[in-house]
Formats: sequence, C-alpha cells, structure tokens
Amino acid sequence: MSEGESRIPLDPQDVAERQRAARALMLHPLLTADGSHGDDFRLVRRHQGELVKLFAEGLGYRLQVDPSSARLFKAGLGRDPSRPLHRRSRAPFTPRGYAFLCLVLAGLTRARSQLLVDELVQQVRSAAVDAGIEVDLDGIVDRRALHAAILTLVHLGVLRERDGDLEHWVEQRTQSLLDVRRELLGLLVAAPLSATTGPDDLLEQAALPSAAGGARVATRRRLLESPILTVDDLTEEHADWWRRNRNRERDWYDTRFGLQLELRAEGAAVIDLEDDFTDDRFPGLGRTKQLALLVLEALADAADSGRVHQADGAWRCLPMSTAVSLGREVHARWADRLRRDQRDDPDGAVREAVAVLERFGLVRRESELLLVHAAASRFAPQVTLAQTRPTGEQSLFDAPPQED
Repeated sequence: MSEGESRIPLDPQDVAERQRAARALMLHPLLTADGSHGDDFRLVRRHQGELVKLFAEGLGYRLQVDPSSARLFKAGLGRDPSRPLHRRSRAPFTPRGYAFLCLVLAGLTRARSQLLVDELVQQVRSAAVDAGIEVDLDGIVDRRALHAAILTLVHLGVLRERDGDLEHWVEQRTQSLLDVRRELLGLLVAAPLSATTGPDDLLEQAALPSAAGGARVATRRRLLESPILTVDDLTEEHADWWRRNRNRERDWYDTRFGLQLELRAEGAAVIDLEDDFTDDRFPGLGRTKQLALLVLEALADAADSGRVHQADGAWRCLPMSTAVSLGREVHARWADRLRRDQRDDPDGAVREAVAVLERFGLVRRESELLLVHAAASRFAPQVTLAQTRPTGEQSLFDAPPQED
C-alpha cells in the first residue's frame, strides 16, 4: 500500500458494500436517495467516512455526501474527448449542445423552484444575451439542442417533470411544469466558477488534487477511467513510479473496487469479472461494434507480422493503405450481416468501426500509419502459445488471446 493509506478491515460484507458503493460513484458521480440508484446511495451513506478517505487519498477526488444526495467531484482524464454526453439517440453532444446545457444551468440559478418549460426558455434566452451567444429557439436545430440539455438534467434528477409533455416539446411545442431541485443544481459544477478565467482553467482547477498525489493518483485515475495503461504513454517520472509499485497496486484495485489488475510488459489492463464497471462496452451490441471487432481481429493478425513502432513498445504499426484493405476485406466477407446503410457505404462503415477502436484505445492514427495496441490480441479468437520474454514477462502480443 502507498504511504498514508490505512488498511481497510477485511470484513467480507463491509468490503463488498464499499466496493459496490465505490463502483456506483465512479459510474454515477451524482447519486440521490430517490433516484434509480437509491440502494447504492444508502450504501454510500453507510460507509461515508471510508469512501471519503478512499477517494481523497487514492484518487484525489472530493466526495460530498448529504442526507439526500452524494456527489463525487472527479476530474477524470481532463481534456479527454472520448466520453461525451449523449442524447437519447446515443448521438454525442455537439459544442452547441454543451453551450445550451450551460445556458440552462445559468437560467435555472435565477428561476423559481417550479416553472413552465416556456419560462425556462425565456431564462435561457436571457442567459444567452448575458453571455453574448446568439440563439434561435424558433429554429429546429437549437430547439433540439436545448431539449437534449433539459432531458440530461431530468436524467440527473436536477429537473423533474411534474406535469405535461416534455417528450414532444421540440416538434409540437407542448407545455410542461418542471420542479427544480436546487440542492442538486449547486452540485453540478466541478470547480468554483468565480475563480476561473475560461474552460481550460476550469479543467485545470478541477484536476488540482492530482498534484498532491503525483504519479500514484494520476496512474490510478488513468486505469479506472480508461482501463488500458501503456507505459510508453507515461512521463518518465510516472513510468518509474509504476514499475516500482505495480505489483502492490493489485491489492488496491481488488480491495477497493473488486477489479483485477493484469500486468504485462507494455503496461496493464483492469479486468472486471462482473462485467458492469463501464459506461461503454466493447465488444458490444450493434453492427458497428461487431464490425469493429472483426476489423480488429484482422488488424491484430497483420500487426503480429508487422514492424515494431517502438522497440519492445505497446504499439505495432501498419501502413494505412494496408489497414484500409483489411477493413474492406472484412466488410466484403460479412456484408450480408450488416445494416443496409453499412452495405451501401463500405468505406463509411469501416471508418465508423475504426473510430470505435480508436475510442477504446486499441488503435491510433499517426500520419500514414495505423498503430495497433498490444491489447488488441485479447479480442482475437485464435489460440496461440504464450512466449516468455527474457525479463520473465509475457507480452500481450504473445499472450493467449481471449474474448472479453
């Protein structure tokens, strides 16, 4: 264990409850007593003291627990665009959508605790004028962006529809009566706005606790938020800390979150045996993710015989032209199992599949090359014998592949 961290008593029930509460907070940083995760909130309240200490010392995150809510203020990976807010259609928020979310929050701070949706629209218009942002809430594009922002706050529990038809507000301009939960509204912003000069400054202030923990905090955040750690991507200081502490880190992930830490020559991966500690699954349902898995198999096979991008590094590279050809071959082989739009646009379907792989950190574009991460071999269905390196470690490229 790291200095300053006390050993958690190994009472099985207490450990299991704390693990469930900690996992719930990582997945849903705002929990309420009357929300869909009420049972998890009650566990957070029961183990409040231990959880506050866990997140503060282990991850540099602040946990605030009140009688009706729990808010984990976590900075995540900072300027990482891979985890956007999503509309209900699963389309990611656009910059315009985020702007409307901020305008709604600004409007709600000066609105009554109960208001009609049209009154909220007027507050948004006023906030937009104050911010110098031009909006057209008579146009369908801005109305949809505003609607998505409002529904996000409904999902978080900050707004509650008491009466009406918010669902069809965009097309039919239906009316709704909304309750504003001010005690939750004040918990949404992760850092004090009065001390910030812009978006970049806000991100930096939200991440400030990481300075106290240095390499330990930064590395743990990286593994919990994006469960593949590549030593090549770390600074020299952080890589040195990781090499010295990685074996004893296994206990931290296991005891605190019920996660298995798999160590490899290139870095590490966090494995969740319960398969629910994620906000986005891969492999997963949907033709795009299924095509992405098939493309990844082909890329991993080709990378095994390709030249190494860095000596003993985590990445192997393919010429982009080779990667494109492999994607087209996979598409042709499985076209009859794909959606009609994917069959009609092979190049577009492959681009979407590769974008999925990029989002999960399994491939990376670099000029005219496509880099394939060693972890890609976990998804290939062929079984091969593991080869042991002179250091005694196995490489993910050499390890027996598994399907997650």
